[in-house]
Amino acid sequence: MEAYDLLVIGAGPGGYVAAIRAAQLGMRVGVVEKEKALGGTCLRVGCIPSKALLETTERIYEVKKGLIGARVQGLEVDLPALLAHKDKVVQANAQGIEFLFKKNGIIRHLGRARFLSDRKVLVEETGEELSARYFLIATGSAPLIPPWAEVDGKRVVTSTEALSFPEVPGRLIVVGGGVIGLELGVVWHRLGAEVLILEYLDRILPTLDAELSRAAEKVFRKEGLEIRTGVKVKAVRPEGRGARVELEGGEVLTADRVLLAVGRRPYTEGLDLERAGLATDEKGRIPVDEHLRTRVPHIYAVGDVVPGPMLAHKASEEGIAAVEHMAKGYGHVDYLAIPSVVYTHPEVAGVGYTEEELKAKGIPYKVGRFPYSASGRARAMGETEGFVKVLAHAKTDRILGVHGIGARVGDVLAEAALAIFFKASAEDLGRAPHAHPSLSEILKEAALAAWEKAIHL
Repeated sequence: MEAYDLLVIGAGPGGYVAAIRAAQLGMRVGVVEKEKALGGTCLRVGCIPSKALLETTERIYEVKKGLIGARVQGLEVDLPALLAHKDKVVQANAQGIEFLFKKNGIIRHLGRARFLSDRKVLVEETGEELSARYFLIATGSAPLIPPWAEVDGKRVVTSTEALSFPEVPGRLIVVGGGVIGLELGVVWHRLGAEVLILEYLDRILPTLDAELSRAAEKVFRKEGLEIRTGVKVKAVRPEGRGARVELEGGEVLTADRVLLAVGRRPYTEGLDLERAGLATDEKGRIPVDEHLRTRVPHIYAVGDVVPGPMLAHKASEEGIAAVEHMAKGYGHVDYLAIPSVVYTHPEVAGVGYTEEELKAKGIPYKVGRFPYSASGRARAMGETEGFVKVLAHAKTDRILGVHGIGARVGDVLAEAALAIFFKASAEDLGRAPHAHPSLSEILKEAALAAWEKAIHL
């Protein structure tokens, strides 16, 4: 029987990063992954391929709407070439993880793992029995398919199939106005599809700051997406050569394809958690303590199978914290400093508390805003849509949250995440020198506005 210091179940951004860090700390590490390609949902059919399509289609969209100082005629979209580029990017990243596994001496087992006990795992496809001092469950999540939806993978699809449509649909209905639905809806809209977004709640991007959500909705509508909020879908099913969506109240909608993007669910099927002494909560998640330990102390869990936002970088931070706790006795994740980014154009991003959360907690705060339209760099780029706002404590000036919409705002807010991580004040961020002309100056000015007063506004 193969024995390890750590056995990781799942090689997504939580599992593979944890495995590498554990190996760096001197542990003998094994990883069980059911897919041939390493990297998990994020790399294979999530974050990476969707961003490859978003980046390439953004350039196509820019040409279509007209480049500043240039006229382009005869533009043709080569969809097979776009999809081939996406697949090439995924392959390169997966091969990169394979290289890192070899470099760090991590042993990979191909197959599905299930617990035989709290100390032993079986790899079903190979019949291998593996034991370890520590286990880390990092099996991720799967698309949530509600009982009222019939998914055939062709006309009614999840995000996985929506990455590889063989042709641009004439009409695409997206059920769900969250990050996944908007990003993929934008991709196919840029390529020529008529896109309708249906959202059950009263605003799209409901987990983000409300002011940001409202601003994003205005921008997306202006770009040509049709958005309907406060809509309850009763049924979705393939019909003929297309698909049918039934709404509460009797309204029926039809489309060439329907993308279900109503969320994701923790993926724990087949693990036989009960044999390890574990159970899931009412939402299918594995409860853990502040060190990512389950109720069985030598079994840890991270990422989408535990509570918290389903973000790849959150899973990676948890994976590192978990193995550092195993090896050193301490490990920590600052959840307030974990950013969230919607990679549309313009990008929408936030880190820290939203205004709604601060109000609910009764925390006194002040707000500083600065528009892209007042930035020299944004004007030079022709990207004057958007703003950044800084939320700081009304008494201590400590930065509590930063939110923005605009070109490359996800990169701009990386500095904001660092500021929150190091407990910086709005004055700290506002006084720090920033390159001119750069988009980062927008964040600097917003911080100055939260502290006292912006210079260029």
